[in-house]
Amino acid sequence: MLILLPPSESKTNRRRGKPVDPASWSFPDLNPVRARVAQALAAVSASPDAPALLDVSPGLLDDIARNLVLDSAPSTPAAEVYTGVLYDALGLATLDTAARRRANRWIVVVSALYGAVRPTDRIAAYRLAMGTTLPDVGALAAAWRPALDQVLPPLVGRGVIVDCRSAPYAAAWRPGVDLTHRWVQIRVPGASHMAKHTRGLVARHLCEVGSDVRSVPALADVVGEAFTVTLHEPASTRAPWVLDVSAVV
Repeated sequence: MLILLPPSESKTNRRRGKPVDPASWSFPDLNPVRARVAQALAAVSASPDAPALLDVSPGLLDDIARNLVLDSAPSTPAAEVYTGVLYDALGLATLDTAARRRANRWIVVVSALYGAVRPTDRIAAYRLAMGTTLPDVGALAAAWRPALDQVLPPLVGRGVIVDCRSAPYAAAWRPGVDLTHRWVQIRVPGASHMAKHTRGLVARHLCEVGSDVRSVPALADVVGEAFTVTLHEPASTRAPWVLDVSAVV
């Protein structure tokens, strides 16, 4: 199983510790693009126009300043860096040992800066959204797409792709036609706050149950044990299944 999550807008960093080590990160094939994006991000973040160029509030200058010390900031597990509604609901730190082990194996966070990371990867907090366009890199989703298409498909194995990403991050990688029959988008009707919360709960439930299902209908049955669900078949050969998760039973 591959559970795809978006990053959070809010991020935290440990105050002390060794700096990040790119050689230790999962998916080392992504490192050339990671380095290019980090270099372009640092250049933009040093500009007086950084808030406008990064499309963030001028009140977030402290967050932007983090982009200038990515190499020297204390490394922090991604499971701690990403915070907020979805990650609070996922509650990685409160999973039992077996469920946490599955989460570390199944969950991949698609990141504008790092491309893709596992919860155990020790990274640095940053401020960058996938919808951003950086000089010498271009639109980030397009920049990441070829690289992610090399590293993500092998992770699926014979399982399913549970896609909890928001639209900008989904644009960075779409499974090919050989995988779309095992690709399901988790959709939550209503406000975005509840959508994030419910997607976090779905990811947690899957890690706790531990069933590495081999089809989307089987996955819908597992999610349906804890939620009210409606499964929609793909609209085309390139489209995902859609699982509406409307309420906790």
